Amino acid sequence: MKCYKCQFEIVMDRKVFRQDTCPRCDSYLRCCLNCRFYDKVAYHECRESQADLVRDKEIANFCDYFEPLVEKKEIDAAAMARKKLEALFKKPE
Repeated sequence: MKCYKCQFEIVMDRKVFRQDTCPRCDSYLRCCLNCRFYDKVAYHECRESQADLVRDKEIANFCDYFEPLVEKKEIDAAAMARKKLEALFKKPE
């Protein structure tokens, strides 16, 4: 996982606990901004509908739905669309 604040890569081989902090900037790791459900445009800024409101997204919390945000590989949408079109219109040999 990466720290939301300094982008430092942190290897966790265990569950992230409430008081865990980033070794570089000392920010809390178990907070909304490091959760995979955090979404700035969602209701309460969380995509998990059962989660309680957390007002300060930077501090550690007791949310039962917390899951560390894992970096997703960036996908080139144009290349993906081009590949699908080529497969669709490929001439049979």
